[in-house]
Amino acid sequence: MPELIHIDDRDGIRTLSLNRPEARNALSLPVIEALESALAATAADPAVRVLVLRGEGKSFCAGMDLRGVIDDPVRMGTMLHTLARCSLAIRSLRVPAIACVRGAAIGGGCGLMATCDLALTHAEARLGYPEVDLGICPAVVAPILMRRIGAGRARAMLLTGGVVDGTEAHRLGLATHLAPEADLESAARSLAERLAAGGAEAIATTKAWLADLESELDAQTMRRAADLSARIIQGPEAQQRLRAKFAPPPRTDG
Repeated sequence: MPELIHIDDRDGIRTLSLNRPEARNALSLPVIEALESALAATAADPAVRVLVLRGEGKSFCAGMDLRGVIDDPVRMGTMLHTLARCSLAIRSLRVPAIACVRGAAIGGGCGLMATCDLALTHAEARLGYPEVDLGICPAVVAPILMRRIGAGRARAMLLTGGVVDGTEAHRLGLATHLAPEADLESAARSLAERLAAGGAEAIATTKAWLADLESELDAQTMRRAADLSARIIQGPEAQQRLRAKFAPPPRTDG
């Protein structure tokens, strides 16, 4: 079985690649657990100066993989809580985190993008939070998105659902940098190299101070967010909509 998170270290830059390209890097529980482990190892490694988060293949991340857990509310809750811990882990890193977003970043994938300090994407990318269309409450991503683009814009994006293209995401502040798709990886590498050349202690202190100024997310808030999402996703409205979207068609004989 291929590794679900591919780790590459070069010149102080650690790249974590979501590695389920056949599923557009959808976040199954094993993927989220592997990401949590990779983030813990990153936080403990003093040689890492910058983190780059990306996806293998054509998409950054298609969001939560709910196909196999519709009938397992405990597993769904575990997925949400683990994703919330991953978001906190990225936010609390001493080093800058860059999201390199190709193709699509949907739901939880867009949440990971927003959690990073910087995010690069391209004009044709599809980004957003369609959870409410499926009867799901996007509670885990809400506090992150509010801090990224402001309360008013986050309210509009989360309540209306749907997705935007990369150009609109850049205008809203969801993406901090825009590059042609063909140049995306090299642009992310150049930005990472520039950050890696900075003063490590100065960057770490600046990150911590910025976190204090914006009333940084804490574990209690993220646990409440995961509990809210888990309660709604286990309810009849979400279950009906998820089954309509993801359940296999009935078998026919003859």
